Amino acid sequence: MFGRPARSRDRYFTVLFRPSEDQQRSRLGVVVSRKAERRAVGRNRLKRLVRESFRLHQSQLDGMDLVVLAKPGTASGTNGELRASLTIHWQRAADASTKRRPDWS
Repeated sequence: MFGRPARSRDRYFTVLFRPSEDQQRSRLGVVVSRKAERRAVGRNRLKRLVRESFRLHQSQLDGMDLVVLAKPGTASGTNGELRASLTIHWQRAADASTKRRPDWS
């Protein structure tokens, strides 16, 4: 299902995205490994930040499937830095969805 996704990367996250088979709703997957944050409370904080940011930007991401992967050291970022990073990723995904890259067949 998720073969050949487009990617957006920075020091905190890698976001994989492609058009959804259900063109009306966007879906989110979040992966925060123990390498990204050792403590469960930190992993949960990161997942909450990602889900909340996605909820706020979901209207511009209609018809996209996204997977957010946290990189090691992500938990050291402040909430503001992480939100800014995610906003940039959502914008890149939205821009790519309007272009509908031909390799997303």
